[in-house]
Amino acid sequence: MTFNRAYKYIKKDPAGNIVKLIDLGQKLMGSNFPVKNYDAFRNAVRDPSNVWNRFAMSIINECDGEYIKKMLLALGIGAGINGTKAVRKNREKYHCNIPFLILFDPTSACNMKCKGCWSAEYGHKSNLTLDEMRSIVSQGTALGTHVYMLTGGEPLVRKDDIITLCRENPNCMFLCYTNATLIDEAFCLEMKKLGNLTVAVSIEGNEQSNDLRRGEGAYKKSIQAMELLHKNGLIFGISVCYTSQNLPFVTSDEFTDLMVEKGARFAFYFNYMPVGKGADVSLLPKPDQRAFMYNWLKEVRNTKTGKPLFFMDFQDDAEYVGGCIAGGRNYFHINSEGDMEPCVFIHFSDSNIRKNTLLEGLQNPLFMAYYHNQPFNDNQLRPCPMLENPEYLRKIIAETKAESTDLIEKESAEELTAKTEKFAEEWAPVADKLWKENKHPNPKTQYYRDTDDAKSSK
Repeated sequence: MTFNRAYKYIKKDPAGNIVKLIDLGQKLMGSNFPVKNYDAFRNAVRDPSNVWNRFAMSIINECDGEYIKKMLLALGIGAGINGTKAVRKNREKYHCNIPFLILFDPTSACNMKCKGCWSAEYGHKSNLTLDEMRSIVSQGTALGTHVYMLTGGEPLVRKDDIITLCRENPNCMFLCYTNATLIDEAFCLEMKKLGNLTVAVSIEGNEQSNDLRRGEGAYKKSIQAMELLHKNGLIFGISVCYTSQNLPFVTSDEFTDLMVEKGARFAFYFNYMPVGKGADVSLLPKPDQRAFMYNWLKEVRNTKTGKPLFFMDFQDDAEYVGGCIAGGRNYFHINSEGDMEPCVFIHFSDSNIRKNTLLEGLQNPLFMAYYHNQPFNDNQLRPCPMLENPEYLRKIIAETKAESTDLIEKESAEELTAKTEKFAEEWAPVADKLWKENKHPNPKTQYYRDTDDAKSSK
């Protein structure tokens, strides 16, 4: 059945026919994902009062059919089926972490200067060439990686090269984290043609809370870009850095309801990290605010009373992916100088794409230290080796001799973790209490310690 026929088929009887497609997906993926996940999808589609039913229907009714078709081919077939199988096979073959996605910076250039953002200090001279980005994607897909997230800087400064990269790799999915100032009608039309490109618009609450950190006029530009994306039937989301100051605003019903109204389909929340020597430590959320976030996520994702928006918090959702996903376990970062870093927030490296292949970097000491030490805490509400377990980052950097990759001023592991020690100490008893009092998933995505080599090295 062609996609066009299948799409018309779905629109005739969305609930019944989506269930049939879920059944087909389960047959194709086999035991790669828990049976309960498929059952939850089926139950949601059958129940009109379910938040995820409303979510699915809004996409079917509001988004461009051709765009959805191409995205499903890239994300569903390319990444979900072919990619997942290849990644798992290569983890066993090479005895190291192989990522589901790679995050890279086309450029350090940015047309904004947000408070608390290290990229704001980097300047405009550092770039990956188009051929280097092509090499990242070709090497990555050979390993099974079919999802690529682009940040910076402002990645859409390199808009033409990104479009070329997407066009050349229709079996891969691309996402740009963007301040949205460079999104216009022409770019929306290109996104629609490509089908394998989406964006996460940076926004943080209302106009006052957003512009306090991101600069005057940033909020209005973000809203205007969302309206343009929605009008063109495109799938997009938001990227929210939550801090000690903006947390009430970015978790308010007023904000989240507006994001739904403007057409956002996903919301990625990031705990502010005090990276760089000039970082403002006061912006780091307090332990009680982190506890609030953990409980708030349960509320907004409630199938009956939540929001029809896919929320994910990379810190407080660690229990769903078995702890820290960095170091190539599920993802790693390449900066605009080609340095392979274990995480977008961990600016240390012992490999560079201009000297090493991706596989060599994954097998070099820094990434292997992640492979052998993950998870960094059995309490997965304390996942990070920098924020919640700073002793681990100091140990890893000391043992692997990885060097600081900060593009402005080198920062040692001791200097970085000195800013997180107080939080780690205060969060530990709060997190341990939450861990004991709540039920936790046991997902099949816990890919640490899953080989004899890894187990014997613990």
